[in-house]
Amino acid sequence: MTDDPIDRSGLAPRFWEKKPLAKMTPAEWEALCDGCGKCCLNKLEDEETGEVALTRVACRLLDDATCRCAQYPIRHQFVPECITLDPKTIQDNMYWLPQTCAYRLLAEGRPLYDWHPLISGTAESVHRAGVSVRGMTYSEFEVADEDWEDHIIEEPL
Repeated sequence: MTDDPIDRSGLAPRFWEKKPLAKMTPAEWEALCDGCGKCCLNKLEDEETGEVALTRVACRLLDDATCRCAQYPIRHQFVPECITLDPKTIQDNMYWLPQTCAYRLLAEGRPLYDWHPLISGTAESVHRAGVSVRGMTYSEFEVADEDWEDHIIEEPL
């Protein structure tokens, strides 16, 4: 998978169907990321209902072309509030994860979509399926906080 920044080599076939999230290795955990970029979108939460809406306004570190964090290993140096999603934090953070997110799907006992790179064999499949945010975001530096509501998107894409 030369087009994929995540090394998915050496992983057991369909490991996600046999192993619970809490038992996954760091490599397996990272391989679950489909590269859609939706987790890096800024969200608005309705204080009364708790409903979370995605916006086209992305974290300053999101690379709009690759749908990946441009500084993933050191992102907390730039965005201290960036949430580290792991088996310990998944339950507390599922409410804001995208509907199509592999972590959310597996935590809810649902299967991965056919376009997921672990199934399709290519990172481009998420983009071809129209599920990623490639080419459709604005940097948080471009949009004033009070204007984020103007950029709400329906989910799933």
